[in-house]
Amino acid sequence: MRLSARTLLLLTLPPLLWAGNAVVGRLMVGSVPPLTLNFLRWLLAAALLLPLGWRVLRRGAEVRARWPYLLLTGTLGVGMYNALQYLALVSSTPLNVTLIASSMPVWMLLVGALFWREHPRPRQWLGAALSLSGVLCVLARGDVHALAQVRFVRGDLYVVVAIVAWAFYSWLLARPPASMRGAQRPGWHWSEALLLQVLFGLLGAGAAAGAEQLAGTHAVRWDSPWTLAALLYVALGPALLAYRCWGLGVATAGPALAAFFSNLTPLFAALMSAAVLGELPHWYHGAAFALIVAGIAVSQRRG
Repeated sequence: MRLSARTLLLLTLPPLLWAGNAVVGRLMVGSVPPLTLNFLRWLLAAALLLPLGWRVLRRGAEVRARWPYLLLTGTLGVGMYNALQYLALVSSTPLNVTLIASSMPVWMLLVGALFWREHPRPRQWLGAALSLSGVLCVLARGDVHALAQVRFVRGDLYVVVAIVAWAFYSWLLARPPASMRGAQRPGWHWSEALLLQVLFGLLGAGAAAGAEQLAGTHAVRWDSPWTLAALLYVALGPALLAYRCWGLGVATAGPALAAFFSNLTPLFAALMSAAVLGELPHWYHGAAFALIVAGIAVSQRRG
């Protein structure tokens, strides 16, 4: 398929917002416990969605008929994905997290082949290799020897689980069960569908945050003005806006192609770090961008 300008925007905006989310998540270490941060983020997102989607709560029969799908997507996309990323940032480095997350296209292709019988074509594997090379170029800062210095810790495993969960979540959006498509598809507004997904996801996110508090983690530092600002950002940008755009982009382009755009996240994160540190972009940023774009172009090219 040929990507339109609208689809390109829908799939590029989420990685940009998620790059900011990674930066904020790292900055919040010590101020807000990771699982509590995820719960507060989505609790605030639900409050922001409520004025738009509250009517769906009056359609109990429709919701009860589809609760397994809503619970599964809510748990994967809301309860697990970002919670595991925030948890990973406590013990792992941003370099490791982005390095492992760069394997997203490969996991997306594997999940699609094993569970949805969407067998990847050679050009998709080639596109995955090109896109992954672009990410490695940024992470290595143009020096392949830098990758040999990477040491993996427990948090890295959390990232692997997170990206596998996101792969399943994306495929469930693109290939929903019969109750969510065709003549049986409910006429929910996007805000209503996302609100239900968030509310079901909050069940798992709330349980995880409660367990974290019972385990004796530190309290939230509400005395810092950055805490509320960080929560507002992660709820409005990486949560509501990014999830809405990602859902539309995946529905249009498919999860396998959309996964290649997720590799823009570490590139955007590197550029944000450069801006914060006052450093100008280096040659490897441009090379990485070219490789990632080449991977996207090759993967969506007609045979």
